[in-house]
Amino acid sequence: MKIFLVGGAVRDSLLNLPIKDKDYLVVGATPEQMLQLGYRQVGKDFPVFLHPKNQQEYALARTERKIGLGYGGFSCHASPDVTLEQDLLRRDLTINAIAQDEKGNLYDPFNGIEDINARLLRHVSDAFVEDPLRVLRVARFAARFHALGFHIAAETLALMRQISASDELNALTAERVWQEVDKSLGGPHPEIFFEVLHQCGALEVLFPEIFALFGVPQPEKWHPEIDTGVHTLMVLAQAALLTEDKSVRFAALVHDLGKALSPKEHLPKHHGHGQKGLPLIKALCARLRVPNETRDLALLVSDQHQNVHQAFELRAETIVKIFDKADFWRKPERLTQLILTCTADMRGRTGFENTTYPQGEYLSQCFLAANNVDIAAIIAAGFQGAEIKQALNLRRIEAVSQFKQKVQTTLGKDGR
Repeated sequence: MKIFLVGGAVRDSLLNLPIKDKDYLVVGATPEQMLQLGYRQVGKDFPVFLHPKNQQEYALARTERKIGLGYGGFSCHASPDVTLEQDLLRRDLTINAIAQDEKGNLYDPFNGIEDINARLLRHVSDAFVEDPLRVLRVARFAARFHALGFHIAAETLALMRQISASDELNALTAERVWQEVDKSLGGPHPEIFFEVLHQCGALEVLFPEIFALFGVPQPEKWHPEIDTGVHTLMVLAQAALLTEDKSVRFAALVHDLGKALSPKEHLPKHHGHGQKGLPLIKALCARLRVPNETRDLALLVSDQHQNVHQAFELRAETIVKIFDKADFWRKPERLTQLILTCTADMRGRTGFENTTYPQGEYLSQCFLAANNVDIAAIIAAGFQGAEIKQALNLRRIEAVSQFKQKVQTTLGKDGR
């Protein structure tokens, strides 16, 4: 029995990156032997065992045979006669098909080290096309290692297009798709993930609402990049620079879905696109089973981002209505998330990447003024029942109005 460290731990070590998880491969052992050594078996599809002391995963060397659609449509064969090279052959990318023995010796039958040095994401074998999940995984690796200069091999991208053109992507479960999206949203360059999916044809299959934005024009005066799809990925990139909050990043991704519904005769204008996008966001989130909090922020941003951009022009009453509708009184963190997404939207345009966004600070101060209204004083004044809510609303409007007048007197109507 021989034990090898495999997968991401070996790859990241060679890239001088922090190692998060360690996966081990066991060659020449049976399940019975593992159990006798105190390992605990987990999973029914193939033999994976947890170490009796550190709970790290040890998988028996195995081969796989395609028997159905999707990433789960495989028959697994694990036995002591499966070699290290046979196990590595079934892996997705050469950079993930490197093993290290207990003495530190590296085994690299598919030239993964060479591809690491060349910053190349290349498939191990043509069996790559048998697992549709690999389209999403490669896109995620391209995003994760983008800053290191990695790119996808042309022949691998061709296989990804082949998978996208088949029915295989439709066999992926919503949970598995969202898991890859969620991981990508947490990375430094989530826009690359969706850009790769667009390049290989998977975006149209898995995210048709986002795909529909490409080719839709916007007014060149405000959007020098013109294309709405391009703008969307630029906004996502800016959101990633502003915050690690994955809900904000997702909201940035879907904030303009309604522009795909703008009548052609009205292009490049997109009147009411924020509200038109709400059903699209709901459908996308329902299909992928997006967490409720993430969905709700996305809906809020789509509905209100135009108002936020025009914050200095809004009446005090309108501003308070926005606060009410978004329930900032109970969830003030949503205001911060909304402002971050709108800042990304402003900067996600060619030539506007370093633009300041005074609307954000203005709305924050408006909310502070409104939220500082003393409810206890209203009750002490003798108001009861519905009168309390009405009086509170009026005083909040008055507080915002006073702050608004102060800003206009000091800085001008546009807040600058």
